[in-house]
Order: sequence, then structure tokens, then C-alpha cells
Amino acid sequence: MAFAVCLAKCVGAPKYCSSLMPAGLPASMPLFRGSRLGSAGRGRSHKVSMTTTLPPEAKEVGKTKIHFQPREVHEQVTHSMPPEKVEIFKSLEDWAENNILIHLKSVEKSWQPQDYLPDPSSEGFIDEVKELRERSLELPNDYLVCLVGDMITEEALPTYQTMLNTLDGVRDETGASPTSWATWTRMWTAEENRHGDLLNKYLYLCGRVDMKQIEKTIQYLIGFGMDPRTENSPYLGFLYTSFQERATFISHGNTARFAKGRGDLKLAQICGTIAADEKRHETAYTKIVEKLFEIDPDTTMLAFEDMMRKKVSMPAHLMYDGQDDNLFEHFSAVAQRLGVYTARDYADILEFLVKRWNVEKIEDLSSKGRKAQDYVCKLAPRIRRLDERAQERAKQGQTCAFSWIFNKEILLNCVRSSIHLSATHFSDKSRGLFVPSFTKEEQQVKQICSCLVT
Repeated sequence: MAFAVCLAKCVGAPKYCSSLMPAGLPASMPLFRGSRLGSAGRGRSHKVSMTTTLPPEAKEVGKTKIHFQPREVHEQVTHSMPPEKVEIFKSLEDWAENNILIHLKSVEKSWQPQDYLPDPSSEGFIDEVKELRERSLELPNDYLVCLVGDMITEEALPTYQTMLNTLDGVRDETGASPTSWATWTRMWTAEENRHGDLLNKYLYLCGRVDMKQIEKTIQYLIGFGMDPRTENSPYLGFLYTSFQERATFISHGNTARFAKGRGDLKLAQICGTIAADEKRHETAYTKIVEKLFEIDPDTTMLAFEDMMRKKVSMPAHLMYDGQDDNLFEHFSAVAQRLGVYTARDYADILEFLVKRWNVEKIEDLSSKGRKAQDYVCKLAPRIRRLDERAQERAKQGQTCAFSWIFNKEILLNCVRSSIHLSATHFSDKSRGLFVPSFTKEEQQVKQICSCLVT
């Protein structure tokens, strides 16, 4: 779940940015040689791929604004992995079949959304719905904002399958390829599909949210897509998914605990069940990266550093409801305040992965690999220190109206809102935008707090 801006050369409002280069750190170079988007494999480039996204382009048609794809103003790097590395993943086909596909469940043994919802075919359906609605009355509006944001992110699943199928050497080449990698992607998608379905139906039945606004947000998000900056490289792609699945497990686990504390045990069971799926998927993805560290430690270490320097961005960072241009930022602020997903969680995930892959003890690295190793091993404590400093300066009182809950005002009150309030603005005349200027600590923590992923 990220925002950011390269403040040395501001090109857009931070509400639309997807990654931040920490101030004071050396600029990260691309991990591999990369081709520019649209180059069709020609013109290899060593330029840094800085991700910054401007507001969606729109044109007036009568009195209605029609939004198109967000304008990605960074140079997108594609197919950065050297061709010879593709053979590594082809050679791992049998290994993936025996070690990764085992983390999938058969359809007949899988839970389905209907297992946790009122049965529309039963005579007691209306009574069950009434009970669900009564339980939901105990849930505060800020919690509902987090639950809706989680559901919307899950519902953008077509984008995530598309992303996995951009990865060289592991993509589903036909749409029904029998390879182990393609089978995993399709079956992972099928399992994940139940998550959005279940949360969507629960929220529909509870009657506490504006479903049309939610549905519009989902359509916008799928249409806008995402750019996790994985450069078609499965090294970067599987590092990204390892981090994201861990973050999702934490986020859904926290929403489960909150629901239980408010007496909605059925909703707690729903969120906990989804969290268990995410944990199982995390196990699979981290196992892939563990194998890559075993057979190609230097490339994997450099990829790990590259991903962490760019930051692990939330798939839903282009979230929009047709009204709030800062929707993702506001949603993330509420999640940060409630403790659903925080900057500290981001640091904890990084530390967990470093230990999970035994990164500190990996040997046979190049000089660049050893520097990358040192960087990722020391990063988590630094993130925590930055978070503590930013929390000390956090200002209180900012609120936001969310269309998802009928434009009710919700308190933000977190580091990100304090950054927004304390920013001094200047005009980028070339683009007609106003861009906040932040302190070094604010820049870094703002980005990390934005990595809410579900």
C-alpha cells in the first residue's frame, strides 16, 4: 500500500505520487539495463525511473468531466531483466510445481463468500440480514472507511493479474498456459477473487455505505491501473508481492480484531478468514524469493535494494471516486490513525523479510551486492526513527468527507495530515499546480505511511 514526490524537481501534486526517493540518500540506479516504454526493445537506457503521477486527464463534455488514464510523467522502464535470466525461471518450472502450487487449495475444499453471508434461499434470510445490519451499527464510520478501502483494493484484482502477467519468464503466454508459473497466477487470482466478493456483499447488506460511490471508485481504479515499477522483472515482481501479501495479512488481521472488539464476531471471522488466505499466499511468494537468493544471490539482493529504495507502493494509489482528488491519501490517513496499517507495520514487514530470507548472512555477493545488503538490513530501524520524529510534530483536527459513507466527516489526525497542514506551497507555473515543500523526515514518513495495501 505509496505516495511521493522527487522534490528536487517537482512535477506533480503529492496526492497523485506513487513513490518517493528518501531525501539525503543517493539516487537509485535501475537494477538492470532497461528499455524505454514504447521502444520495442530498442534504445537501452540507464536512466532512473522516478514514479510520479499527475491528476487524471479530463475533458468537459457538457457539464460532465470525463476522466482518462492518469498521466504517468516518469520514464517507465520495461524489460530490464537480461534475457539470459529468463532461463533461470524456466529451469524452476518443476520446482514451482512441487513447492509453490502446494500452497493452493482445491475449489472443493475452499471457503466461498456464501459460507459467511445470509442464505438468500432460506426462509430466515430477512431475519439474518436484519441481525447483520444491527451488528454493523456498532461499527464507527472511520472503521467503515478502512473496510471499504480494503474492499475496493481487493476488487481491483484484474489489475493485479495483469501486473503478474507482465513479468518476463513467468507470464501466462496464452491465457490458459499449463506452466507452473501460469497456473499459479490464475489460481492465485481465483482465490483472491473471493475476498472482494465477500467484503462487497457484506457492505451491501449492512446498509451503512453508499454502494454507488463505492462501485464508481472500483471502476475508476481498475481503469487507472497501477505501476509498481517492477520493470517486467520477476525478481522485482516477487519481492513486491512478498511484501504486499504480508501487508495485506496484517491489515485484514487488524480489521478482524477491531470488529471483534465492537462485538461483530461474524465480520471478525470474515476478515480473519481473508487474512489467513493472505498469509498462505505470502508463504508462497516468500518461498520463491528465498529460492532466488539461493541460486542467484547477487541479482536478488540488488533487486531487494532497488525495490526498497523505490518504496513498495499500494496497488490502489490511483484510487478516485469522482469527487475527492486526495481520496487515497485520506483513506490511508484514517487507516494510519486507527492502526489498521501504519508506518511501523511497513518497517516491521521489512524486518520480517530480512530475517525470513536470512539476508544478513548471505554470501558470495559483489561489492554492489554487499552495499545493497547493508542498505536493506539497516533500513527498518531508520524508518521507525523517522516515524517517531514525525509523530511528535503531528497536528490534530483535520477532517475529510468520504463519499463512501454519504459524505460524513471523518477525523484524519495522523502524520500525513500534519504534513499536509504544515506544508509551504509554491507554484509550478509550467503545470499550473501547487506543490507542497516538506522537511526530509516528513517526505520519507509521508511516503511510508502511504504504503497501505490490502
